[in-house]
Amino acid sequence: MNNSKVIGHAAALFTTSVWGITYVSTKYLVGSFSPVEILMIRFCIAVSLLKLFVPQGIRFELSKEPFFALAGFSGICMYFVLENTALTITSASNVGIIVATAPLFTGILAAVVFKDRQVFSWQFILGFMVSITGIVMLSLKGSDFSIHPEGDLLVICAGIFWAVYSLTIKKICSWNFNNIAVTRRAFLWGMLFITPFMICSDLNTEDLSRYTDWKMWMNLLFLGAVASAVCFASWNFAVKTIGAVKTSVYIYSGPAVTVIFAYFFLGEQLNITGICGCILATAGLVISSLRTGNTKTEEQV
Repeated sequence: MNNSKVIGHAAALFTTSVWGITYVSTKYLVGSFSPVEILMIRFCIAVSLLKLFVPQGIRFELSKEPFFALAGFSGICMYFVLENTALTITSASNVGIIVATAPLFTGILAAVVFKDRQVFSWQFILGFMVSITGIVMLSLKGSDFSIHPEGDLLVICAGIFWAVYSLTIKKICSWNFNNIAVTRRAFLWGMLFITPFMICSDLNTEDLSRYTDWKMWMNLLFLGAVASAVCFASWNFAVKTIGAVKTSVYIYSGPAVTVIFAYFFLGEQLNITGICGCILATAGLVISSLRTGNTKTEEQV
């Protein structure tokens, strides 16, 4: 494995670990901000920071712009609108756990798009089964666990949109644009698609004290600067370097991070069942990352 691929794997692990915390951070904010408000603020922060790092944008090309629009719609708008809305209905742990099914959707879409089922290696299938077992155990970790069908279904839909985003970004990365510029362009399209949700949502314009609460801003800055500006750039780099499917399997590490942080910061329960679930979810990541050989298709996706 060459150095660039090692860095790609490290970037994927770093990204999913940070994103495992975002469910907890967003859960804290949804009590004072609407889901779309959180999205618009975090991506405004992210776009501003990325503009500082790479002022030059990407030249408009009619043949390529639809891919940027699809990336913004699927991975920035729909994924986060569904996820943040789900956080108002179900627990942060549920969201972090269920969204871990995204690698399966990514693999299915990759097989359809590239017409090659070799992406479904025995390691990928076994790793998914082990991780899902851990996910089930995490779901049963507390005696107060309850299923929230509407919220949980929204998270599943979010996972499907994330699979679309990952494969779209892989296509965009093949054009060798600057990674930060690609991330910013996708954010701008995503913010455009989020705007109608913003207009139609019931915004709280009376309680301005939430904008003076330093804890709120710490969470917003974390979501905008770290989880968006830094992590989307690192995710896109990982997708470009090691492929969409291999990058997606690192999502399996997210539930463990989510559950641990939810335990410390939101008071959600964690017992021996939850601990075993964390171990299995992580083991599934390791198994899915094993490989017996290289194929051209695997490198493409």
